[in-house]
Amino acid sequence: MRVAIVIHNWNGVGMMRGFLPSVVEKSKGSAEVIVADNASADESLKMLAEEFPEVRTIVLDSNYGFAGGYNRALRQVESEYYLLLNSDVEVTEGWIDTLVAFMDSHPDCAACQPKILSESDRQCFEYAGACGGYIDRYGYPFCRGRIFGTVERDHGQYNTVQEVLWASGACLMIRRGDFWRVGGFDERFFAHNEEIDLCWRLSMTGRKIYCVPQSRVYHVGGGTLPQGNPRKTFLNFRNNLTMLYKNLPDGELARVMIARFFLDYVAALQSLLSGHTGDFVAVCKARRAFVSWRKTFDADRRRIQASRVTAGDAMRRPYSILWRYYVRRMRLFSQADTPSAT
Repeated sequence: MRVAIVIHNWNGVGMMRGFLPSVVEKSKGSAEVIVADNASADESLKMLAEEFPEVRTIVLDSNYGFAGGYNRALRQVESEYYLLLNSDVEVTEGWIDTLVAFMDSHPDCAACQPKILSESDRQCFEYAGACGGYIDRYGYPFCRGRIFGTVERDHGQYNTVQEVLWASGACLMIRRGDFWRVGGFDERFFAHNEEIDLCWRLSMTGRKIYCVPQSRVYHVGGGTLPQGNPRKTFLNFRNNLTMLYKNLPDGELARVMIARFFLDYVAALQSLLSGHTGDFVAVCKARRAFVSWRKTFDADRRRIQASRVTAGDAMRRPYSILWRYYVRRMRLFSQADTPSAT
């Protein structure tokens, strides 16, 4: 098969029992389905053997997280395209063929994602990816269809194929050659921001990332760590800072890092005042963790910056999404992402 659908699993027997049937049924003849199990302690492997004998399993010896788990599994997969898929995703007819056709006809495209809608409210985008992602000048991620906590309803407003900075790891098709050419996921991230980091590194080398909304899937979201979980807050802040340190152009690094120092502690204070003490502690710990391991990424930074084909990042937005969202009250992507907005 030219395409391997690889589903990362850790103690997700319930999710797989609910959503794997749609993946198997709607991918017949188009892709091999593989589950990469990160040393689950539940009955995931037993269930797969009994109920889905046609699905190949790759069993890892420890929980390496999203990033490390995928890297180890994908080294054992030979296919032209990888399709990384969360275990809580329901797919639709033709979803994979649409993505393959786009990749085949766009050789400059390294990776793409479908339109990602909410499984619980099918007329609404899903938080983790929506219709393709960007980051602003200070590294804050947002999507066509989702800015911070505001998730839009889908009225077809983002139905055009669009180049983006990052495609969601919830459903990510990527060329095998491109994935390994930039070293795959950064395993030190464990989970969160690893797909943004990967896509940003690819775009710096001149490769393109797209959302192809003619393909559509439905995602539960938050299946591993729900919103408001301090562990998730820690990983998001630590990894986002690390991603910026690795990937920002030399001329912007110091300025952005100074701004983020203040912005991160404002976010921490806001969490404390809102009664979310766990998130306050998580942000402070993330800042300290970033400082303690920052120098270990110096060699990565030099290598990544040397791979640049342009001085800047075309898909990274030059404005502050915080300012436009919280001060200007631009809640929709179509409002915020306009040159006339200030």
